[in-house]
Amino acid sequence: MKYPFYQVDAFAVKPFKGNPAAVVMLEESRSESWMQAVAQEINLSETAFLRPKGHDYELRWFTPTTEVNLCGHATIASAHILYEFGFYDPDETINFHTRSGVISSTFSRGTIELSMPRFSFKPAKTPAGLVEILGMEPVAVSLSENDTLIAEMPNATIIRDFKPDFDEINKLAHDGLAITALCDETKFDFVSRYFSPQTGIPEDPVTGMAHCLLAPYWESKTGKRSFHAYQASARGGEVWIRLTDTRAFIGGKAVTVLKGEMLKQSMVE
Repeated sequence: MKYPFYQVDAFAVKPFKGNPAAVVMLEESRSESWMQAVAQEINLSETAFLRPKGHDYELRWFTPTTEVNLCGHATIASAHILYEFGFYDPDETINFHTRSGVISSTFSRGTIELSMPRFSFKPAKTPAGLVEILGMEPVAVSLSENDTLIAEMPNATIIRDFKPDFDEINKLAHDGLAITALCDETKFDFVSRYFSPQTGIPEDPVTGMAHCLLAPYWESKTGKRSFHAYQASARGGEVWIRLTDTRAFIGGKAVTVLKGEMLKQSMVE
């Protein structure tokens, strides 16, 4: 048996931008250790494993070092493959069964939109080491319910020019660090960058999950419920977000860049 796999640039309109993710199509269950080994071999920030579940799909996400509870860009990549290669018609809804519940996907005019959890946050004290990491005192610090530290910075230029020290970020007692600021141009509402060396992702190029907490954060500051955001990593990517009281709808485009299959010897556990 051979398993098809794909590499997709999510939150991108052309190849080599946005956030790359691998999508592996399974027909039966495989062990966690095997999936982790595959993710380590592929060595992208996320590898998604899809397995049919009735008319739906089971979806799991692995970084090169660990399984994670939620990943937006690899879910965008998974939906993109299922739509592009005819597993679903463009007007059908895909339901992914995940560690974070059911995430549904719809497709409209080239954009995939995911119904993802909305994360709450609360103000937090500036933890030891953060000022040194940022090079300044942040405007505000908050902590999300999924253990991501949010540091609001004075302006978007600081976000774009930030030079991360991954060793120091790794010392923070949280799963991730998101830095963000209101945008200084009319195209985007806010900009951000996201770091998670603790989970094997030094800097994630474009992070759907982070916008499930950043959009509520900026809703509390601006009163808006719809945003066009930009993640200002080296690859960069655009994210559309609309909020309800309970969900964050994350939108993005995607491009397939590679298609292949896992060979027989890689099936051995």
